[in-house]
Amino acid sequence: MSEQQNKILKAVNDLARACNYEAGHTHQVTKLALILFDELKPLHKLGADDRFLLNCGAMLHDIGWMQGPKGHHKTARNFIMDTDLHLEPAEHKMVALIARYHRKALPKDTHKYFCELSETDRERVSILACILRIADGLDRTHTDTVKNIKAEISDKKIIFFCQSAASCASEIYSANKKSDLFCKIFDTVVSFEVISK
Repeated sequence: MSEQQNKILKAVNDLARACNYEAGHTHQVTKLALILFDELKPLHKLGADDRFLLNCGAMLHDIGWMQGPKGHHKTARNFIMDTDLHLEPAEHKMVALIARYHRKALPKDTHKYFCELSETDRERVSILACILRIADGLDRTHTDTVKNIKAEISDKKIIFFCQSAASCASEIYSANKKSDLFCKIFDTVVSFEVISK
């Protein structure tokens, strides 16, 4: 990691702590999002810079809870936009939008900040947000139940094998529900299977 990335990550962590983030859930979702990013590389073809932005967005996705659950995804976006994270302007917006789109509405060209990005950056945000949505679903109960994920990619179908020693029915249900953006972007269907090892 570069010196600049370390500086950015420190600012991200400082903001998360200032917003009293739920460390356990946040770090679990971030871990799962990065695993998914790596597993799905043949599909999305994004690079290390995108992975770093996903890391930042995942770390900040729930900071809006500081002002309550209602609209916390938009509150997180606003907190991020109002904080100097030492990012370039476009990347700053991208991190804010990755966090914003971890739940609720899918990205639209008319949405605040999203409409200001280039077409390429809008596509990057959508891909990274769709990964974060699934990762967030896979920690629905905030109990770190899913330990690892493997993705089997085939034509028009992706199977996610989720390693867990305990029941994770809520996680699977939520991840299925939150895979809407992923399925739309990649024109595919997904399924989740639980494996014990």
